[in-house]
Amino acid sequence: MKLEITKYLLEKIHAHGEESYPEEVAGFLLGRAGATSRLATEILTFANAREDASRRNRYLLTPQDMLRAESKAEELGVDVIGVFHSHPDHPNRPSEFDMEWAMPWFSYLITCVEEGRAVESRSWRLGDDRSMFEEEEIQVS
Repeated sequence: MKLEITKYLLEKIHAHGEESYPEEVAGFLLGRAGATSRLATEILTFANAREDASRRNRYLLTPQDMLRAESKAEELGVDVIGVFHSHPDHPNRPSEFDMEWAMPWFSYLITCVEEGRAVESRSWRLGDDRSMFEEEEIQVS
């Protein structure tokens, strides 16, 4: 599997992570899912709904955020295909917390933000058996 995303959308994700540093940020990836790839055509950013003390290493997207993402996707004629979030001063690999809350059918784009600067993004998919994440290629256009 691979995740296709424009340079513009990836730059927007990076800017969102840098603006909110040292807190984690999150949002939804909207687009189309094919048999071997996903195409992100839009992102939706949301405020981190986590309590203040946990925002440095956890994010929370509320059920209302998910409903807004699904409504926007329907309006645009696409689907919610994943979640993006940042890891401030931490590697861009899924944490145990990420695994607990992940859904197997989503792409999870994680951006490492070091000292306020977005340095790299990687994308992951949780296996259907929920035992591990597999990295998926990111193709930037």
